[in-house]
Amino acid sequence: MVVWVFWLIAAGVLFVVEMMTLTFYLLWLSIGALAACLVSLLLPDAILLQVLAGSLVALVLTIFSKPLVARFRSSRGFQDTGTDIVGRQGLVVEPIEPGRYGQVKVGGDTWSATSIESLGKDEVVKVVGRSSTIIEVVRWGDMY
Repeated sequence: MVVWVFWLIAAGVLFVVEMMTLTFYLLWLSIGALAACLVSLLLPDAILLQVLAGSLVALVLTIFSKPLVARFRSSRGFQDTGTDIVGRQGLVVEPIEPGRYGQVKVGGDTWSATSIESLGKDEVVKVVGRSSTIIEVVRWGDMY
């Protein structure tokens, strides 16, 4: 099989995993793999050059996107839709045990959730924190 196919598969896999994590780090690696794919189309035997091109593209995108994202997030009028979820009420749809994930429905969205207490199905909870794709909940009415 030709080398560019491996780079294309790597870019696709990284992109799919990125869609599940929502961190943007794997997106840059995916774009780097695409750059290596393009180099492999031109120079199929230059593996080191392909790796170098992909690495440099991923590194440059990572370095230069950080300040742009920080400036965008601090701009006037920016609202992170994910932070709106903290403080809202939800309903447990899959039981949660301490140290394990369950699922909570908040509004129309279902989230993976953790809690420091055991929560059964159909219990009403309050969202007290959020990471990228996981929320932390407590029983409605309970406070820290």
